Amino acid sequence: MNRKICVLGAGSWATALSVLLAYKGCRIVMWSRNAELVAEINETRKNSRYLPDILIPPAIEVSVDMKYALDKAEAVLFVVPSHAFREVVRKTLPGLPEKAVLINAAKGIEETSLCRMSRIFSEEAGSIMLKRYVVLSGPSHAEEVGRLLPTAVVVASPSMESAEFVQDLFMCDSFRVYTNPDVVGVELGGALKNIVALGTGIAEGLGFGDNTKAALMTRGMAEITRLGIASGANPHTFAGLAGVGDLIVTCTSMYSRNRRAGIAIGRGKSLEETLVEVNMVVEGVRTTRAARCLAEKCSVEMPITEQIYRVLFEGLNPGEAVGNLMTRSKTHEMEEVARAAAALGRFKK
Repeated sequence: MNRKICVLGAGSWATALSVLLAYKGCRIVMWSRNAELVAEINETRKNSRYLPDILIPPAIEVSVDMKYALDKAEAVLFVVPSHAFREVVRKTLPGLPEKAVLINAAKGIEETSLCRMSRIFSEEAGSIMLKRYVVLSGPSHAEEVGRLLPTAVVVASPSMESAEFVQDLFMCDSFRVYTNPDVVGVELGGALKNIVALGTGIAEGLGFGDNTKAALMTRGMAEITRLGIASGANPHTFAGLAGVGDLIVTCTSMYSRNRRAGIAIGRGKSLEETLVEVNMVVEGVRTTRAARCLAEKCSVEMPITEQIYRVLFEGLNPGEAVGNLMTRSKTHEMEEVARAAAALGRFKK
């Protein structure tokens, strides 16, 4: 293929996607502001902190020079924490190649503005650039993608041409890519599932069983769908890879930082102690705060998110939070989602 791809970020997900693209024959230049990490990867072909078991092929170069990384790239892949996305987009704008497709792999909601990543990109780069914006999401732990284990994801864009470019760029015998025009749904599914993973981890840390985790996952998906519909997403998206697919893997895998963080909190550790123990970004923490505000703004009921927020930021005992959820007033299982959909006039009740 011999395309140059710029990868912004050098964490576990950035490294895994770079390895995958190198396997496809691309030349990769990863950018990181961490000079020590850059030197380590270039010299040892290992990313010992973020993805220690993966050998990094020669086709991948790492640099602290963003201008060099961006130069003549056919695609620019943003793989940074969601809270850093706006800053990194701003820094790239002077050097963005004119026709490069811009791929976002960050999953989150900005706390201050409550913006999804595509909205941030539009605000910083201009709405005309959105036709080159593609979001990549789905059940895809870096530890498995970096080993080229079979994985399926979804890409979404306002432009089908851009989405299909990214589909062709990534798709291979170990990485299947589907397209979806629903940018809102794909972005929200990828962000909000981290909240539910925190909740299932907390339940596991408390010693509760599979019944509890299944209930949290199912009712958590109902919350995600309600907020998605209120935000303009297609509810069918949440039955796909960016919804239930990502939810399952994030709530059940020990590769999941959010699940591991939840387990630690359920076992009695503070949020601060937990974040030190995980030692990587736990997106669900910031997303919980943002989603709670967004739900209030959209008048959407999200009881699981509310209880997790109180555990994380108000010191509520995790066991009491579960009790609060179990003793809520009775309701019909499908009524809330149907009501949200009917309010938009999109689907029959």
